[in-house]
Formats: sequence, structure tokens, C-alpha cells
Amino acid sequence: MTADLPLLLLDVDGVLNPFAAAVCPADYQEYGFFPGEEPVRLNRVHGRWLNGLAEHFEIVWATGWEEEANEFLAPFLGLERLPVVFFPPKPFEPCEKVPAVAAFVGERAAAWVDDALTPQARAWADGRAAATLLVDTDPCVGLTWSAVERLSRWSMDLRRPKAE
Repeated sequence: MTADLPLLLLDVDGVLNPFAAAVCPADYQEYGFFPGEEPVRLNRVHGRWLNGLAEHFEIVWATGWEEEANEFLAPFLGLERLPVVFFPPKPFEPCEKVPAVAAFVGERAAAWVDDALTPQARAWADGRAAATLLVDTDPCVGLTWSAVERLSRWSMDLRRPKAE
């Protein structure tokens, strides 16, 4: 791990894959990674955005996809293999992500991007000594440029020298 950078915990469904949209959004394409399941909607611009964020963060998959994110999404998005937060066996409730995220993050600064941030996630973030940013996404829209800008600003603010 690159301990000098904050972590960026990245969900897939509802963040990179706007699964809840009634139709595939403009600029997205559908991919049948998993036969017999709904197609995955992806936008190649997310690869550019995430590679830009990699200058400010150590990006980590925090998704039920777990290693499948590295298998299917990392090559599509032009990302290196990323570390993975492992969750309970599927299906699991969104609140069940919190203990695994907390254990993975430890005392490092972290931003968490997810479409299902629960009250438990908010309580965890509020109770941490380390800087923590939660970024909600709309599962009909997914990751937006404004969210990317917010993440970049937050990370840069962390590295600014504090006024004495």
C-alpha cells in the first residue's frame, strides 16, 4: 500500500455501473460479463477520471465484485490491478460492508464512494480520527465529474500545510 496517499474505496454497481437507470445512459455501453445476469453499463471516461484520481489516492475496490473487478473492470478502465476489500458472502446487506471497510482502512485517511452508504457507514466515518469523506452516488447516474472534482479537492486539502 502507498501509505502516504489517502485510500479511495470504490464501489461498482451504482457508481461505475448505473444499474438503476431505466435505460442505458448516453455515453455508456452494456457488457454481458455474467451470462444470465443483467448487463453491466460502463463508460470509458471513468477510466480517465480514475487514472487522474490515482495521482491523489490509492484506489481500492470496495464492491461485491471483489476480484472480479480486477478481472473485468480494471482492463476495461485502463487500471492496474487494485487492492480489494473482501465482504461477507453474497448476498449481503450494504451495512455489512462497514466492518470490512473499517478493518481494511485502519487509521488511514479514506474517501468512500458508494450508492448505498448506510447510517452505519456514516457513524463509522463520523467516529474516525482520520480524515474521512463519504461520497454518495445516484445508482441511476453513477460517478459524475463533480464527484471526481470533490474527491480531488479533498485529497489536495489533506496535503496542504496547516496554518499555525
